[in-house]
Amino acid sequence: MIELILGGARSGKSRLAESRIAEYSHNSDIPVVYIATATGDDDEMQQRIARHKNRRPAHWIIVEEPLYLATVLARYNQHKMLILIDCLTLWLSNLLCHNDPYLFSEQKQALLTVLQEHKASIFLVSNETGLGVVPMGELTRRFVDEAGWLHQELASISDRVTLVIAGLEHSLKSPVLSL
Repeated sequence: MIELILGGARSGKSRLAESRIAEYSHNSDIPVVYIATATGDDDEMQQRIARHKNRRPAHWIIVEEPLYLATVLARYNQHKMLILIDCLTLWLSNLLCHNDPYLFSEQKQALLTVLQEHKASIFLVSNETGLGVVPMGELTRRFVDEAGWLHQELASISDRVTLVIAGLEHSLKSPVLSL
């Protein structure tokens, strides 16, 4: 099962993902792996990371990986496991700003491939950037374009897609139940 959770900055998307994980793992021995893509390059980002860390249960396995998500997912590819990746747009920024111009396309394809073969339940958190004005500057326009294309591809392989606005969830795609 894959769920893509989209929303703007401070929309409540991370809290929703964490609450979904808590629902599924409540009173069970299901391991939770939290994959964080942020890097604490400045004081403000370090404070954001600290707030996120303080919200997480101590028993969650925390993996900090700003670039190679597919490699980490391959390491934790098993049934009866919950994985939360927060956040894909930070991951995208890390890759687009990397010295290797081919790294983004390689890692995007690797991520899409491993997600389609993965056995765990995965929750993907990402910022919806396509609802605002078109940004000025080549890099910011590329970021918005690449985020939009990534979200479209992820939505097509996800079982569930949720948009969060002002802490309220809006279902964009629900799992198909078979009888």
